[in-house]
Amino acid sequence: MKEAVNFDEFTKLDMRLGTIMHAEKVEKADKLLKLSVKTGIDERTIVSGIAEHYKPEEIIGKTVLVLLNLLPRKIRGIESQGMILMAENESGELSFLSPEKAFEAGPMVR
Repeated sequence: MKEAVNFDEFTKLDMRLGTIMHAEKVEKADKLLKLSVKTGIDERTIVSGIAEHYKPEEIIGKTVLVLLNLLPRKIRGIESQGMILMAENESGELSFLSPEKAFEAGPMVR
């Protein structure tokens, strides 16, 4: 378990449902996909290390959980403007966290 955070720290996180609109492999990177994600506020680029688990064409239109207010970071020369939140099992397999009901992009997660 990681270090505990207080409620005020937790409320600073802006987590929303997003929709993957476009996905492509990052050149010369086995693990990275460049995603265009509709967030309900904007459409942003997110670089995600999921290429070993998902093909770009498999995830178009997928509803995903996005951390929006993570400071931007350059990854392989691409500015990543958020993070896709996923679950990882003991075998290292990744899974998207998706709502049980159909939602458009943008709802906040609380």
